[in-house]
Amino acid sequence: MARRGTWVGLLLLALVLGAGGRALWLWLDRPIERVSIRGQLEHVSADYLRARLAPLLQGRTWLSVDLETLRDRARDIGWLNEVRVRREWPNALTFQLVEEVPVARWNDDRLLNPRGEPFDFAPLSPPGDLPDLAGPAGSGAEVLAYHDALSRQLMPLGLTPEQLRLEPRGAWRLQLNSGIWVMLGRNDREVRLGRFAAAWQRELGSLASHIRYIDLRYPNGVAVAWHGEREPAGEDNGEGG
Repeated sequence: MARRGTWVGLLLLALVLGAGGRALWLWLDRPIERVSIRGQLEHVSADYLRARLAPLLQGRTWLSVDLETLRDRARDIGWLNEVRVRREWPNALTFQLVEEVPVARWNDDRLLNPRGEPFDFAPLSPPGDLPDLAGPAGSGAEVLAYHDALSRQLMPLGLTPEQLRLEPRGAWRLQLNSGIWVMLGRNDREVRLGRFAAAWQRELGSLASHIRYIDLRYPNGVAVAWHGEREPAGEDNGEGG
């Protein structure tokens, strides 16, 4: 009988503790009443972020909300690169946010971050001084890296590539800050750029305002299309890739 009484006592204690623990959980698991946003934000505002975080918190309570799931869903918000979430007593959440850094426009409707990863900028407006890059899906890092390399190569000539396009078949073309398009093609890009630099320093630079585009896809020469002309005039008529 003593042993049975002991078991009954333990059972009653467990029930009391369980009921108390549940009551404590229910008391702690309150509706989320305050959301704090922290981080250095240059392009997005706290109001923009709160409006997009609010639906993720709808119907959630302070203890029951899954912070890992909440973090993953918050990362889908445009302009956010990293998200950390933590609870703050007694009924608040704090979001520590790292904003995307835009370094280029991408295919007209997206932006690239420094790793060449595309992200959506709508409904916000992108900065107006970004280079305009384009290429097939998955080529953002390659196009961005080549744009940086071209910028270094063209700097001694006083030129910068404002637009750069990688075509689906692998050909490259770029637009200089002077407005001139340069057809670079697929192959022998370094050789062709060297030929361009020599021609620019020798003659073409002084005639830049009259040039519509320059075609480097020739084995041994440079073809130039002038404003008002329909076909380029070049040193030879071969075709290069």
